[in-house]
Amino acid sequence: MADKRPAFLVRRHLNKLRWVSLTLVFAMLILLPYLHIYQSFEAAHAYDLLAQSEKRIFDVMETLTAPFTDDPEEDLDFIKGTTWSGTFWGFKLSDPLAAAGQAAAGLNLHWPFLITALIPVLLTALLGRFYCGWICPATFIYELNSNFASWLRWAGIKTGNRQFDKRIKYAVLVMGILLSGVTGSVLVAGVYPPAILGRELYYAIALGGFGSGIIFFLATLLFDLLVARRGFCRYLCPGGALYSLIGRYRLLRIRRDVKTCNDCAKCDVACEFGLRPMSDGFGQECNNCTACIAACPTDALSFTLQPVDGPAQGPGHLGRHFRRAQTDANADTRTEVHGT
Repeated sequence: MADKRPAFLVRRHLNKLRWVSLTLVFAMLILLPYLHIYQSFEAAHAYDLLAQSEKRIFDVMETLTAPFTDDPEEDLDFIKGTTWSGTFWGFKLSDPLAAAGQAAAGLNLHWPFLITALIPVLLTALLGRFYCGWICPATFIYELNSNFASWLRWAGIKTGNRQFDKRIKYAVLVMGILLSGVTGSVLVAGVYPPAILGRELYYAIALGGFGSGIIFFLATLLFDLLVARRGFCRYLCPGGALYSLIGRYRLLRIRRDVKTCNDCAKCDVACEFGLRPMSDGFGQECNNCTACIAACPTDALSFTLQPVDGPAQGPGHLGRHFRRAQTDANADTRTEVHGT
């Protein structure tokens, strides 16, 4: 037991580390427009002509970037774009949905752009829907929305918890790609929350106001709140559908140690995607977010390397159902012994 304790503590804190990752990504989407504004001001060499509010932005960004660069006009280009597509320290990376949507809209395969999605595709094949759980800026907002829903339920206000067919999002993905091909425009980006959020934050900060996409994003929040828990991600998100397909045979998976499981169902409650960790029901929808691991009081959940989920193992050995079955089995054995 002493040997397992350090690993148990590390696993229990993985969900906190995930929140740090989501927070940093969201903060990056806020910072990038300000860096762009600052670079524009620096290139114009017109500090004295700036409005007072613009001077404040210039001064703050100069203070933040001064320790890292002497030439912000050039050096701050090391990071550009959003989680949809961008350049990060010289590497061009794109969301696989961006590559698929662009290929469909142009009716051709532009290999330089497709290659920018190669690293996310390979990582997804290894780690599964990690983008959805660890990077997606919309997840940051959606999980805060889920916390708000929990508070509403605590206050006695009913929230939505309807169930739909999870295959709907695959139909949305196919329809989005087909419509992109027909119209010649990447329409799928108009219903993909991380792409919407990246654009809208840039519009709000750099251009002084939100675009129409913010209305759609707010509608997804209301859908999650009033209709289905994490409903958009579970049932409608085209990016989530694509990541699920790519990560179906991922190597990194969560497994349950049936010997230390007590069937408390806390893992099932913690899973916002309606999966059933207590019954070994993970599947391709799992994004390895570790919420179930953090919720488990007996350290029965951990990561493993295997290309498919294991079969259902039955009740946990520390749970009452297993103990009752064992008691009944022992009683039957004693009866048979006495009977003979």
